[in-house]
Amino acid sequence: MKLVEVAVAAPIHSTLTYSVPEKLSSKLCPGVRLLVPLSGRIVTGYALGPVVQTSEKYQIKPVIDVLDALPLFPESMIPFYRWVASYYLHPIGEVIKSGLPAGLSPQSKRNILLTSKGEEHFQDVQASSEIAEASWLNSLIAKKKLAAAEVRKLWRSKARNTLEQMAAEGLISINDDLSGDATKIKKEVCVCLAENHLAIINSSNLLVSENKTLGIINELGRETSLEWIPRKDISRKYSGARSAIKKLADRGILIIKDRQIYRDPFGDPPHFYPAPEYLSNEQEIALEAISNTLSKRKFQPFLLHGVTGSGKTEVYLKAAERVLKQGRSVLVLVPEIALASQLEAHFFSRFGDNIAVLHSGLSQGERFDQWMRLVKGDAKIVIGARSAIFAPLGDVGLIVVDEEHDGSYKQEDGLRYQARDLAVLRGSMQQAVVILGSATPAVTSFYNARKGKYKLLELQKRIADRQLPKVQSIDLKGIKTVSGRPPLFSNELITSLKKTYESGDQSLIFLNRRGFSNLMLCRDCGRTLQCDQCNITMTLHKGRKELICHYCGSTSRSDIICPSCHSTQLVGVGFGTERIESELKDILPGATIARLDRDTAVKRKDYLDILKAVRDRTIDVLIGTQMITKGHHFPHVTLVGVVWGDSGLGLPDFKAGERTFQLLSQVTGRAGRGDKPGRVIIQTHQPHHYSIVSAQSHDYNSMYEKEIDQRQKLGFPPFSRLVNFRISGEHEEEVKKTVLALSQTVKKMIVKLKNMVLLGPAPAPLSRLRGQYRWQFLLKGVEIDKIQAVCRGVYDQLPPAIRSGKLKLAVDVDPESML
Repeated sequence: MKLVEVAVAAPIHSTLTYSVPEKLSSKLCPGVRLLVPLSGRIVTGYALGPVVQTSEKYQIKPVIDVLDALPLFPESMIPFYRWVASYYLHPIGEVIKSGLPAGLSPQSKRNILLTSKGEEHFQDVQASSEIAEASWLNSLIAKKKLAAAEVRKLWRSKARNTLEQMAAEGLISINDDLSGDATKIKKEVCVCLAENHLAIINSSNLLVSENKTLGIINELGRETSLEWIPRKDISRKYSGARSAIKKLADRGILIIKDRQIYRDPFGDPPHFYPAPEYLSNEQEIALEAISNTLSKRKFQPFLLHGVTGSGKTEVYLKAAERVLKQGRSVLVLVPEIALASQLEAHFFSRFGDNIAVLHSGLSQGERFDQWMRLVKGDAKIVIGARSAIFAPLGDVGLIVVDEEHDGSYKQEDGLRYQARDLAVLRGSMQQAVVILGSATPAVTSFYNARKGKYKLLELQKRIADRQLPKVQSIDLKGIKTVSGRPPLFSNELITSLKKTYESGDQSLIFLNRRGFSNLMLCRDCGRTLQCDQCNITMTLHKGRKELICHYCGSTSRSDIICPSCHSTQLVGVGFGTERIESELKDILPGATIARLDRDTAVKRKDYLDILKAVRDRTIDVLIGTQMITKGHHFPHVTLVGVVWGDSGLGLPDFKAGERTFQLLSQVTGRAGRGDKPGRVIIQTHQPHHYSIVSAQSHDYNSMYEKEIDQRQKLGFPPFSRLVNFRISGEHEEEVKKTVLALSQTVKKMIVKLKNMVLLGPAPAPLSRLRGQYRWQFLLKGVEIDKIQAVCRGVYDQLPPAIRSGKLKLAVDVDPESML
């Protein structure tokens, strides 16, 4: 290439053209990272391909360096990246950066240091009004430097002229340092016997240490069948080996080299799941339909609607076997790490080392290693959370989206993509079969199946004809209160818990709320304690003796006084999983009770240990949030209790009813998956709400009909498309003024367009988060092309406060949450 098209890792929506120096031309190909100049600094870019022609009116700058020996993504993915950037209105370079492992985006960062001349100068003008007014100047004098983040803000402000003048006078030095390339290949030193080692040994007088070292190398070679033996393994057996190895290498008996090694993402081997002896009739029918399409190597999306426990995972595994025999690769998506770990075990049991995993539970180095295994073709199956949709697979034959209904597939910041939708797109681009699997499909997915866009496959029976659990709802309005408050557990649930424990079976208790009390109330003035950075009440975590904001993570001690009236009469109100655990220990004093939520499963290992304990039956009752609701197979769980079944119905979200049904149906599905029948008790204040009635009767279709009718009347998806515009900033009045101006701009743009309306603007339901005030408005229309044309017009007419970076605009196409 003489000229190359580059997507830079910067907020620039178009690609750029750079020239290729002759010395780099042999290294450059689509998919490699480059170092390129951009606006006076150096950034990472991604080579997309050659440029045939370019306008002569622009100066073409040269590529500085090529960073990779191998492309980090196949050329076939470049159209996919372009589509994602266009649809989600996101800079293409940042799209690619979002897909790659972290730590692979070096760039120059501008730092400022105060010179000795500057120190002398500012000692003489300490009292000047210039210093008093400029807080950054005070910081520079005190610390003798300004960090890159602070310099970046100043460089976009009027202070830049001052800084450049100070540099010209020698008062400061402005330096550009390259950073951000934190992830590296891990290597280890290995040794191997030279081909003629025996001849050299026979003609040499070896030292005792050398003979001992050679004996260990031979022993390890026999045990492991490896030609190259890690030096560290030899040194573990003999402390003098390192020196002896060097001497043996000098004699030509050994060869030493550095070899790349992969960091192990699993630790302990995953739980083993044997293959079943046979498939059910429904599984056979579904697999035959999938296999017929696989044999044709063409794109076809399937919606696999199977009740909980019907064997959807086995259909995935059998389909994957067929794809691997074709020499193609498999991509499996799960909504969160919790489910990734379980599917990892199933696939590892069947396919061994042929799988790679990609999710946030891995360290930065582990994720990089797994990525490179896929790049080199050392693994043909990748399992991961939503970001795995960008996995570097060149010839994908099958894409599986497990629990396709789950809202976790939507990225809520940065590149706001929906991985389920991108799975269908990638399948169409690479002629792959796509399986969207769920016991409770998203209403939009089921609508697509009804309309023929997806092919519907149904598994209506559990494996071995096991019965779905019996579900009972308890009306909390009819339960007697204690001191004016309803008890956490109804008599029916307490009795069932005791009977289940006495029979030696296990129970699950579900509440989608962490902590001990969800707010702290002052008895004297009635105020609740709120987070300083968010308009959100702080949650009491009694075990940690802390109040925690579940949105920004701010903490404070729990033994504090009321900030309003200085009273010490603060009381916890409400409940979470920690309080449930505390009360259950009194109800079942002899039982082993565990809790699974983000407080107890901070690390992936914590989560796996708890799941193993449930499988090993060392836990009698497991309490948890939605982490315990999906996908898990616990054959000895016969009772599921839902403490508050309608907790999500009050949210300002048109999907509240659908999500309540899905959550209840999923947690209900954990009961009765073994030889004994299951029972579920749902405590609720709204026992007659359609989502709860449908979940109680395991009737997805009735929920769907109710939801689809409401959405058609209101014009919500799938009968329209939505784009949410959210503006945030430190000062509410400025945010409000800007969002009003921007919404007026949009109204003028859509005034002549049919089937397009603007809702709002208004404060977001969570009106302040992490110190930022948030206002938003919603654009609703039918034709996505026209909606996106309006969105691109918005980018051309941004208010000055957004252009300068003072306020932040987030444009969310197909929003999953309006909060």
